[in-house]
Amino acid sequence: MSILVDRNTKVLVQGLTGKTGTFHTEQALAYFGTQMVGGIHPKKGGETWSSGVDGTELPVFASVAEGRERTGANASVIYVPPAGAAAAIIEAIDAGIELIVAITEGVPVMDMIKVKARLEKSSSRLIGPNCPGVLTPEQCKIGIMPGNIFSKGSVGIVSRSGTLTYEAVFQTTNEKLGQTTAVGIGGDPVKGTEFIDMLEMFLADEETKSIIMIGEIGGSAEEEAAQFLIDEARKGRKKPMAGFIAGLTAPAGRTMGHAGAVISGGKGGAEDKIAAMEAAGIKVSKSPARIGATLVEVLKG
Repeated sequence: MSILVDRNTKVLVQGLTGKTGTFHTEQALAYFGTQMVGGIHPKKGGETWSSGVDGTELPVFASVAEGRERTGANASVIYVPPAGAAAAIIEAIDAGIELIVAITEGVPVMDMIKVKARLEKSSSRLIGPNCPGVLTPEQCKIGIMPGNIFSKGSVGIVSRSGTLTYEAVFQTTNEKLGQTTAVGIGGDPVKGTEFIDMLEMFLADEETKSIIMIGEIGGSAEEEAAQFLIDEARKGRKKPMAGFIAGLTAPAGRTMGHAGAVISGGKGGAEDKIAAMEAAGIKVSKSPARIGATLVEVLKG
C-alpha cells in the first residue's frame, strides 16, 4: 500500500509548457508510466504538448476545471513561477483537485496565508510549496525527486528538507529496506501539510513498518509532531522511527537557508527539537550520513 499517490493517480501539470514543467513531466512519464494526463495554460488551451524525449503528447487545457472534467485527474503539480503560484493553487482547489503538489519556491507568505484559508474550506490537500513532491516507488512520481534512488519497501519518509529527503531514500535503499512513500512537505513557514498529517497516514498504513522524520530549525512543527506521537503511543499506535534535525550549529536570530528558517526567543532550536523527538521514542541520528543506519539500529533493537 502507499499514501497519497499510487499507479491510479492522474496528474495535471500547471506550468507544463515552461522549461521546468517540461523537464519534470518527461521524468515523471519515464518513471513507471506515471499518469501525467494533461497540462494547464490559460492562453494555450486546445494545443498539444509534445515530449522531446519520446514524443509523448499531452493535451493542454485552458483551466484546471476543464482538465479535470476531460481527464478525470485527481492530482495536480505546480511549476508556476512564484508570483502566480498561489493563484494556481487556488484554481486547483476550486476545481476540486484532491491532491495539489506545489514545487514552486519563493511563494510570498501573504499569498500562502490566503491559500491556507481557502484550503481549510475545501477537501483538497496541498503538499508544499517549496517542496520536492511525493513519490511512491514503482507507481507514481509527482515533483522533482530522482526516481532512480527509490526502491519498493517498508519505510515511510516525511521531511521538511528536499536534499535530506533524497539522503533518507538513498540510504534506506542501500540498507535494503526500501520505501512505501516519501513526502517532502517543504520548509516554508506557511504550507499545506505538516508532519502530523503524514505521520497519521503512515501509522495507519499496514505496509509502512517504520518511519523516518526529518526536520529543520525554526517553528514548532517537530515538537507538535512529537507530542502527537506520544499521544498515539498511549492509544497503542506506534512504529519504529528514526529522525534527523538539520541546523544544529545555526546561530540564534539569523535566517538560515532558502526556507527562511530562523531561531528566536528560545524556540525552534535543533536541540529542543531533538529532545522532543527522543522523548517521543524517535532515535535521532547525529549525522545526515547515518539516517538509514540509525533506522536499522532501531529495527534491530
